[in-house]
Amino acid sequence: MSYPILKGASYVLIHTPDMIVQNGSTCAVERATHPESEFLKEITNHIRSYEDVVNYLPNQVYIGNNRPEELKEIALPWCEHKIEGNRNGKLGEIMPQDEFFALIQICDAFDLVKLSQAFIDVVKPKIENNYPELAPFIGKLKGDDIEEGKELVESHIAEGLFHEGKLVGYIKRAHDVDVNLNAHTMLENLVVKASGVLSAIQLLRAKNIDPLSIDYVIECSEEACGDINQRGGGNFAKSIAEMAGLMNATGSDTRGFCAAPTHALIQAAALVKSGIHKNVMVVAGGASAKLGMNAKDHIKKGLPVLEDVVGGFAVLVSENDGVNPIIRTDLTGKHTVGTGSSPQAVMTALITSGLDRANLKITDVDVYSVEMQNPDITKPAGAGDVPEANYKMIGALAVKRGDLEKKELKDFVSKKGLPGWAPTQGHIPSGVPYIGFLIDDLTSGDKNRAMIVGKGSLFLGRMTNLFDGVSFIAERNTGVTEETSGISKDEVKKIIAEAMKKLALDMIEE
Repeated sequence: MSYPILKGASYVLIHTPDMIVQNGSTCAVERATHPESEFLKEITNHIRSYEDVVNYLPNQVYIGNNRPEELKEIALPWCEHKIEGNRNGKLGEIMPQDEFFALIQICDAFDLVKLSQAFIDVVKPKIENNYPELAPFIGKLKGDDIEEGKELVESHIAEGLFHEGKLVGYIKRAHDVDVNLNAHTMLENLVVKASGVLSAIQLLRAKNIDPLSIDYVIECSEEACGDINQRGGGNFAKSIAEMAGLMNATGSDTRGFCAAPTHALIQAAALVKSGIHKNVMVVAGGASAKLGMNAKDHIKKGLPVLEDVVGGFAVLVSENDGVNPIIRTDLTGKHTVGTGSSPQAVMTALITSGLDRANLKITDVDVYSVEMQNPDITKPAGAGDVPEANYKMIGALAVKRGDLEKKELKDFVSKKGLPGWAPTQGHIPSGVPYIGFLIDDLTSGDKNRAMIVGKGSLFLGRMTNLFDGVSFIAERNTGVTEETSGISKDEVKKIIAEAMKKLALDMIEE
């Protein structure tokens, strides 16, 4: 059986300090309910600079300049340990806010984004220099008189774009009465699209991929675009493909809360395995609503607001090349409707269902990538160390199954697990942050098998109380790229030769 491969991955972060206050859900709700609160007065004093964000080790891990294991060597809180980071990494980049606003305008297809001429004069040369891929769309960058926008922002008809505390532009609503096209929703959707486009561009760059070779795009963020007649109709995927120059691609959106990226990767693998498409890109933009989500807890503990970046990623799933890690499409796991909602039941379904089909033990997997949320963010907010908790549950399950001795549990967590490094952007931390490292670890590294686990909270949609989750196993490529129904080429040749010999003998006898 010839399995599809993980051919490449990219990761992007966008530092959006002003958007924390203006567009993040925590601050937006606080302004609506307690406009004079001390929190709103204090928050700007706790927001990091772009340099601090670049020099933050978990962010450098996210874009591939450092290994996750390096985080084990420093004590929490990691934000107190500055390193010398870089904007660009092996797997992606950290974009500053001003360039992101320009990218949002470039991604706007309906003239909804207005930026001041003074702002455009400063940022346009940066975009031209850093993103030659966007040259066909650079004409969309244009300045306007934004004076009328101030009144529109104050009356909530438009959503303001602030940079360094000053209004530099705004996003208009796309319809006078449709709440699905109001200014706030349009901003959220354009953030998803722009960060998705950036992720796609970085993937094409990282692996020197011909944009015309991409057949299909699956977008798997948590937002949903549409109008009053089809609220989540989509299609982010095709809109991202258009901007990234994927002219031979079509695509669709997949939604599953935090588990969506793993669902999407399994779907991509199935499309490639079936022969329907050769190269499928899975991409996701970030969530502006989650900026500063736990800011109140961070400020109370004297920490900076650590949820200050929008995240994105892209992964390329392709036909087997005999080199890159394979996706074992026959060894997927899933949380079914009947699984139950206890943590033990969820973990058992996701971890063991795939392994059991291959008679593998939990200890036969070299590394597990679960919810890789950064504990620097989650622990002060009272959520604990999420990856560590997941690894302990997997280890306990291994003990219960007899795959592991109880005394080996501590070593299991250390050897099979990784510290979390991804921002709390919902779907972004769930399993996929490791794929960029996985490709190296399962080719030139010392690992042979990894499991990607995505979990989701379907009850957030108020449609069901169910949890959700899927998983898949990736393995080192053996170099065998083609087999037919489990029969090798040599065996096929032998069968044909024997059949021809028999036919010849029959003809002689006649």
